[in-house]
Amino acid sequence: MRKLKLTELNRLSVEAYKAKEKLPVLLVMDNIRSGLNIGSAFRIADCFGIEGLLLCGISQQPPHREIMRSAIGAEHAVDWTYESDIVQALTQLKAKGYKLVGVEQTTDSILINEFEWDGTQAIALVMGNEVKGISDEALPLLDACIEIPQAGTKHSLNVAVCTGIVVYEMIRRIS
Repeated sequence: MRKLKLTELNRLSVEAYKAKEKLPVLLVMDNIRSGLNIGSAFRIADCFGIEGLLLCGISQQPPHREIMRSAIGAEHAVDWTYESDIVQALTQLKAKGYKLVGVEQTTDSILINEFEWDGTQAIALVMGNEVKGISDEALPLLDACIEIPQAGTKHSLNVAVCTGIVVYEMIRRIS
């Protein structure tokens, strides 16, 4: 056994990636304060070939040192936009036909393994602030909330870790 060299991985160029058909999943980053978490979201989006990111509120935007540090170039391949107002952003997505799915622990949230999605309807996965979660004004606009089962003493995961788990689980189901 040996590690593969980068040249053996046969990765797409940025141009080829941008032209490739994407899965109908958009990450909505609601007031994410850490550029490192945003950069990781870019890497996750690139890895799984999803539609892109919508950065909202206080979320950092490229070019930003922390984003570039963790995205390692994925910010150039993955499409992204910025909207200062999360309510306006979600309202526009809903009008375009997206199902708005928050990743949050709520009175009505369901475990991610119980969530049904066949990969055809466009989904906007809303990831909340590291401390406060999804904005209170955004919550009523969501069509559903999902959460990751947890068995330990902590009540949440890091935003980047959570994003990776959720996107992987969504993609795994339709593969």
